Amino acid sequence: MSAETEQITAKPSAETSSEMNGADIVIESLIREGVDVIFAYPGGASMEFHQSLAKRKDKIRTILPRHEQGGSFAAEGYARATGKPGVCMATSGPGATNLMTAIADAYMDSTPLIAITGQVYSKFIGKAAFQETDFFGMTLPVVKHSFLVMNTEELPRIMKKAFKIATTGRPGPVVIDVPKDVQQNKILPNWDAEIDLLENKYPTHASDGELKNVLRLVEEAKRPMVYYGGGIVASESYKELQEFIERTGIPCSSTLMGVGAFPETHDLSLKWFGMHGSAYGNLAVHNCDLLLAFGVRFDDRITGDVSKFAPQAEIVHIDVDASEHNKNKIVHHPIVSDIKFAMGRMNELMPQIDFAKPDLTAWLDQIDQWKTEYPFEFEDSPHILGQEAVRVLYELTDGEAIITTGVGQHQMWAAQFYDFKYPRSHVSSLGLGSMGYGYPSALGAKVACPDREVIDIDGDGSFVMNIQELATAKIEKIAAKALILNNQHLGMVMQWEDRFYDSVRGNTILGDENNIGSPENIDALYPDYVKIANGFGLPARRVHKREELRDAVQEMLDSEEAFVLDVITPYTEHVMPMIPAGKSVDQMIIK
Repeated sequence: MSAETEQITAKPSAETSSEMNGADIVIESLIREGVDVIFAYPGGASMEFHQSLAKRKDKIRTILPRHEQGGSFAAEGYARATGKPGVCMATSGPGATNLMTAIADAYMDSTPLIAITGQVYSKFIGKAAFQETDFFGMTLPVVKHSFLVMNTEELPRIMKKAFKIATTGRPGPVVIDVPKDVQQNKILPNWDAEIDLLENKYPTHASDGELKNVLRLVEEAKRPMVYYGGGIVASESYKELQEFIERTGIPCSSTLMGVGAFPETHDLSLKWFGMHGSAYGNLAVHNCDLLLAFGVRFDDRITGDVSKFAPQAEIVHIDVDASEHNKNKIVHHPIVSDIKFAMGRMNELMPQIDFAKPDLTAWLDQIDQWKTEYPFEFEDSPHILGQEAVRVLYELTDGEAIITTGVGQHQMWAAQFYDFKYPRSHVSSLGLGSMGYGYPSALGAKVACPDREVIDIDGDGSFVMNIQELATAKIEKIAAKALILNNQHLGMVMQWEDRFYDSVRGNTILGDENNIGSPENIDALYPDYVKIANGFGLPARRVHKREELRDAVQEMLDSEEAFVLDVITPYTEHVMPMIPAGKSVDQMIIK
């Protein structure tokens, strides 16, 4: 967004009568932007910020993570659960670089994130000073905008501009890097600076002509499908989407980013599709004659072989980001528009043009047949399977919980076997696929939604990457739960080894090879997550017998504080269905 410019009204503020240092200005700016919580880890270059936060604890809660990555993932979880920008803070050098993964994740998943970092004194920049990095330069490829603030006078304007950039159009991360002397300098702040981001050269609203044409295509279609994604969630277009689907009668399937935007319990929902998505969703998209793509980007996990994706369909793509049009998939009708406006306007236009709802009886019958033939299912086992654990959790929560995940097999099973009824209830690292995301993001989501149950469905590989955040949960009294599907392996990589590498194990075994797969040695499994959780002062339980699973999940849900449930599962289970990378639906593996 570096091409965006702003207009500044430089009149003095009548509201401020005393000088403030730069750190106080930053914290006051956060409060003015409605920020009520920040995830911040202090250090030498950010101490001034923390002194300011300590003085304003009545207005803004500071949560101390036990690692900067944990704090930034928590900020993402907060943002994904609310739609408001999540805010994190770190010191210079390694503190800042520890934020990089979350910044890149927020960029890939269009999550509004404000990352504030301390920087060395201005006079030391570029001289390899202690804990100096060019964080401005490092972050440029994975942000909407990065700021290196060299003058304290610029802080009120830059803070205001950062929030506007993060939330305008397609949301994303913004970095604000502030040298220590800029934090310490005192000025009379100007709070009245007006920020005017120049409009994108593309329109933000579709024309009536474009939308009427879409409706005419719907009238003529025999096998239409709606393919929706994270843009529906970001723009909060849930009601418009549901009205459109119910008025047209078109079945729909989502990306993982779009999960929950339309109730997966609805008759017209085909859940989500793609590499490990529903077979019936993949078959419907593959065989449709009209594909309405709303707020999506045709990523490789959805399309597989792009040349064979929806080969029979005329494709309409509506998205606010014009750069996504024809980037991955050439479409017939690219329309640049805020998706909430476009869908709402199509709903308004239907009676005006005497819209004729198409007869989709034969198409819906075919989809019902696919649903019957290829449901999400798992074979009976004497052991607890990950799929069963997720399904039991769904039943005991009645689908009302916020679910976060790490990355791996458990991530796919969470989305397959938990039916999401509400938006912002599925929080997962999807574009970047970052392990270690699950539990910190659960902390952020629970802080944002204290009255909802928040459970991280995680794998033993992902969970251990940010296990230190159990201390944050304990000290900050954040009752986010963790359900670990523990198979002692990096499950998804292992699955690929089984399918494509003759089961050769390339460093994918996490536990003791002598005890893996031996139920009689259950107490020898490593590590002991119950002891670890207890060491952080939290309750926990390990379970490996099927008859104990439901009771154990209920014990976790009944806990008034954070709880770790370690569920021992076999390592031989694979996530199905599966479309191998770069392949098409014709090569989908069902079992």
